[in-house]
Amino acid sequence: MGKMQLIKDPYNLIITGVGGQGNVLGSRVLSDMLVTKGYYATIGETFGASQRGGSVMSHIRVSAKCTWSPQIPKRKADLIIALEPVEALRVLMIYGNHKVKVLANTRPIYPVGVIAGELDYPSLSEIKASVKELSSTSLFIDATDEAIKLGNSILANIIMIGAASQMLEFPIDRENFKDTILKTLPASKLDVNLKAFDLGASIMGQLPGRRQRKISE
Repeated sequence: MGKMQLIKDPYNLIITGVGGQGNVLGSRVLSDMLVTKGYYATIGETFGASQRGGSVMSHIRVSAKCTWSPQIPKRKADLIIALEPVEALRVLMIYGNHKVKVLANTRPIYPVGVIAGELDYPSLSEIKASVKELSSTSLFIDATDEAIKLGNSILANIIMIGAASQMLEFPIDRENFKDTILKTLPASKLDVNLKAFDLGASIMGQLPGRRQRKISE
């Protein structure tokens, strides 16, 4: 199947989280999926103190025509995928605009300052309200909780990709994901990653025959 024309070219996507959440692997998998579909996908990554739960952000610029610079201009994100809820707000403040869509995980990862009682962490309801105000579409899913049920919290990144596959205005699908995972991870990891991808897609209520799971706006 040939690639379809993008509604916006380049399409600017940001995956953000903190160190240890599999942010980089998730961005590489999603980018590889897009490349196999015939698109150009350019990745730019920024790292905080990733070994200590610092911010990690991947810019993915998708085009049907050519490669683009890896850095998304300020206020020009089209979709933000946040593996940690406060990171969604952090990215929105710089790259958000009135059309941006946000898909965020609900599970917080508290920085050292919060754990030590030196800083406050906003409630999930406060985060949701702020994200909704700063975006055109905001969806929050319990990706980490569902990943733990699959046996490993790191699978939240794949659940988020499965969910995002239902939000993108261009096609990525299960077979596309399967082919990419087989090139990226050992074959023994295929089944659980497929379950995670399917679960993410089903959370969005799109896969036939699957029960809609936790999703909140």
